[in-house]
Amino acid sequence: MSDGTETPAPLPPAGAQVPAADIPAATREEDAVALRAGEAPPSRTFWASLNNPFAVGFSLTLGGLVALLLGLAFSNLSTVIIYVVFALFAALGLDPLVRLLERHHVTRAWGIVTVYAAFALVLVGVLWLIIPTVIRQITQFVRDIPHLISSFQASDVYAWLQDNFGDQVGTIVNQIRTFLTDPGNIAAIGGGVVQVGVTIGTTISGLIIVLVLSLYFLASLPTMKVSFTRLAPARNRARISSLTEQITDSIGGYLGGMVILALCNSIITFFLYLFLGLPFPLLLAVTAFCLTLIPLVGSVLFWIVGSVIALFTSPLSALIFAVIYLVYMQLEAYVLTPRVMNRTISVPGSLVVIGALVGGTLLGLLGALVAIPVTASILLIIKQVVIPRQDAKV
Repeated sequence: MSDGTETPAPLPPAGAQVPAADIPAATREEDAVALRAGEAPPSRTFWASLNNPFAVGFSLTLGGLVALLLGLAFSNLSTVIIYVVFALFAALGLDPLVRLLERHHVTRAWGIVTVYAAFALVLVGVLWLIIPTVIRQITQFVRDIPHLISSFQASDVYAWLQDNFGDQVGTIVNQIRTFLTDPGNIAAIGGGVVQVGVTIGTTISGLIIVLVLSLYFLASLPTMKVSFTRLAPARNRARISSLTEQITDSIGGYLGGMVILALCNSIITFFLYLFLGLPFPLLLAVTAFCLTLIPLVGSVLFWIVGSVIALFTSPLSALIFAVIYLVYMQLEAYVLTPRVMNRTISVPGSLVVIGALVGGTLLGLLGALVAIPVTASILLIIKQVVIPRQDAKV
């Protein structure tokens, strides 16, 4: 017998499918709007499954543990990852030369052999000519440090500094002389003789690993592109293939352009030091090549280093070098760089600075080298994938 009260309908069990008729009209309307926008219906999202807290908590905990293990693995394998990234970028930098030979009816295998043989001959020749001279000039530079400091103390620049700043200038210069002429301090800077040997061995083994990996990457680069494209749905493969080609071409062109610009810097430095009668022209040329590979700050950093080293020999020669190299930096920025980098994607200056800072913080020199092409690739993906997808949502 009814007492006039209505018994509430029993709740469906957790995880059971709720009939469409039982879903409120407002929720059904929200689901329809989300489906038209290509998004997940609100009634079937993560928050709708919170009625089973044990499963949700277990999933979150398991996901956190997996993320922690992946982070530890990435941290332990950071050196290997750097080698792989460096080798991949080296392969992308050499790929334009191989493709150039392919356009002249040379098979890819023989093109790779030709490019690596030429690269090996140039590297061996340069090392054969430069390393003995550079070692000799480094030894001479260390021996000449007291003489260079004495010449600096006899110059007008030192007299002007002493007149304006007092005897503190002489005290600082004497402390620098004492520090640089003590072999123990030099060894301490390098971490000791054993640490220097370990660093040299690690560097050589790393270079060998990078060269071998880059050879494998260069040989299998077309297959890698095809395999990457096939991971996408068939309807999107044509666009992804075109996007992949643009990214790899831009990275290869950028790396080749950076090497050309660094070579121009080293040649200018060598002849400036030679004609001005400054010491160690070959050593400074090698230093210029290595430093100017760093984007944004490389040229400015070497301009300071080259000017300071020249200042110890002759203030007038140092001034001439600083002025001429500064003019060359402007010529490189406004004439050479646009011509050499004509195959790369233009990147706004603010993003170049941010990308270089982030890359340098995460991966050091390697991160600074690859920051600009990675930033350009991300911009290309945003322009050709993300923005068209957002424009299609009306």
